Amino acid sequence: LVQGVWRVLSWVVAVMLPPMAIFFPLFTLLEDFGYLPRVAFNLDHCFQKANSCGKQALTMCMGLGCNAVGVTGCRIIDSPRERLIAVLTNSLMPCNGRFSTLISLIAMFVVVGQGAGSSLLRALVLTGLIVLSVLATFLSSWLLSKTALKGKTSSFALELPPYRRPQIGKVIVRSVLDRTLFVLGRAAAVAAPAGLVIWLLANCSAGGQTLLELICSALDPFAQLFGIDGVILTALILSFPANEIFLPLILMGYLQSAALTEVSLTELHSLLLSQGWTVWTALAVMVLCLFHWPCSTTLLTIRKETGSLRWCALSALLPTAIGFSLCGLLQLVRLLSAG
Repeated sequence: LVQGVWRVLSWVVAVMLPPMAIFFPLFTLLEDFGYLPRVAFNLDHCFQKANSCGKQALTMCMGLGCNAVGVTGCRIIDSPRERLIAVLTNSLMPCNGRFSTLISLIAMFVVVGQGAGSSLLRALVLTGLIVLSVLATFLSSWLLSKTALKGKTSSFALELPPYRRPQIGKVIVRSVLDRTLFVLGRAAAVAAPAGLVIWLLANCSAGGQTLLELICSALDPFAQLFGIDGVILTALILSFPANEIFLPLILMGYLQSAALTEVSLTELHSLLLSQGWTVWTALAVMVLCLFHWPCSTTLLTIRKETGSLRWCALSALLPTAIGFSLCGLLQLVRLLSAG
């Protein structure tokens, strides 16, 4: 109960809550100020080229806080076809649960060093990854509009509200209750049983190996095709309840510990290097961190919003296909550069 359920649950809440408690009140303040409708109006021309709607820009921004909230926010899109496109592509935007992994890997493998210059360069690399997610969203929206969701782009009529002074107290209460606590509640509902499953896998043995080690070994040959190993792929699968535990699960698999463990960034870097990690490995992991199936909270929300298991499955298949395709491309580039 303590090492499994409580530790995973508290880990998820501890990583999710601070950025969400900052992001959603600020986002809601911009909304109350009257700025966000103008963003949607100004970007509508760009989204029309992808046969989508400018309001999708707002749901993508909400996805940076949490994809589940971004999916719920798609209700503001009037056209059912364009709303469904926004729902299916929202998980291509990295939520706050993925930023900790991305920032750590950038600091350890891509931009190593201290000082203002290194910090600025790391910020630029992270921004580049977000831009890659935006481009993937545009491309996926266009592909969906040409295949599974054919149709004409609807006309965009929007009454722009006047700029007004936001009601700060009301905004904070609304953002905390309607968005932050909503997401935390759904995440906690799946993180607690997931913690139990993870603990059982790490503590139950068969043939002298834990179930977690057996799974990692079984997945390793497939994972090697994409420039990663079985531990990374297993961690990606087991982090389905919450992206926040992806990197801790990798650490848990390498250390063969019985519960999630925390170490310093320097110790983590040394451990990953000892396990054969290179810059190529880190790039593959960052790509998979950006593009993989949505977390369980987001999938439950998609199922509720669309009312269809078919669209729910497509929303999981789309980012996964993009992620593993890019990893395969990275492997090809690595082999060509080595040759």
